[in-house]
Amino acid sequence: ELWISLEEHQDALELIMSKYRKQMLQLLQGRKGEGAEPLLTVHQANSLEIESQIDRICEMGEVMRKAIQVDDDQFFKVQEKLAQLELENKELRELLSISKESFEVGREDLPD
Repeated sequence: ELWISLEEHQDALELIMSKYRKQMLQLLQGRKGEGAEPLLTVHQANSLEIESQIDRICEMGEVMRKAIQVDDDQFFKVQEKLAQLELENKELRELLSISKESFEVGREDLPD
């Protein structure tokens, strides 16, 4: 979970820096006119690619979260079943113990 959180944080920082660079390029473009236009175009293309990668990473993170949730649910079901079986085993052992005791008492009451 920490790893996923770190990746999301890094992706958010990349997006912020991308927007910062875009604004700086627009500022430079305003000062220099057409000189920054090719650079701005390249930067916009890179920004779109980075944003699409961030979206894909977020989708993968969501899939990982869902897988973790399913795994946790399965673990809890197994734990619950194990507890149920242990309880049943304990009760059956008690019944067996009672049955053995009554059988032994019955044998003691029989004449030799």
